[in-house]
Amino acid sequence: MKSPSYWNKALKILSRDPILRRLIKKYHRTSLGDRNTPFISLARICVSQQISTKAADAIWFRFKKICKNKINPKKILELSSSSLKRAGLSRQKVKYLKNLAKSFKNKSFDPKKLKHMSSEEITNYISRLKGYSIWSSNMYKIFSLNLPDIFPTTDIGLLRAISVNYKTKYPPSKKFLEKISKKYSGYRTVLTIFLWRSLDPNEVQY
Repeated sequence: MKSPSYWNKALKILSRDPILRRLIKKYHRTSLGDRNTPFISLARICVSQQISTKAADAIWFRFKKICKNKINPKKILELSSSSLKRAGLSRQKVKYLKNLAKSFKNKSFDPKKLKHMSSEEITNYISRLKGYSIWSSNMYKIFSLNLPDIFPTTDIGLLRAISVNYKTKYPPSKKFLEKISKKYSGYRTVLTIFLWRSLDPNEVQY
């Protein structure tokens, strides 16, 4: 998977920080690439909301099996809610996935439009989908659109990673978050990716 054009420059800038330099060296195989699968990405984001990475991976594995690896709007709409629940999905998440599938099918949601929107417009557009939040839009910006400067401070994993690596209280103070945010403005997506990796040996994927 080819990394975004800004990736190597970001690594050089972030490596000026000894904490980040250590993480970059340790997880040097880490990358970020556009998977070009908007529906699958948004479905995965829905599954992963408000649960641990480990739990999300387990549910996603069962979800794929139930879908017979055909994760598309048509398949989701064909499957009964009870079938989807067997993957470990909550009643609400089943509703959100069904709504996502309908929105893609009737074209009320068009992922192609996102590439021409500002970051704020993307958040507003994705948040129109039932069950999708600022966190959801940030995950999409990072993993599907590969925007370089996303700093998802509503993500518990990121807050924990900052606390652990920078030896600060949890959750980090607003002042501390602003300090890091300002220092690495322009490349905060890459900062986030490596901080996540410090807590989870597996790459986060959506």
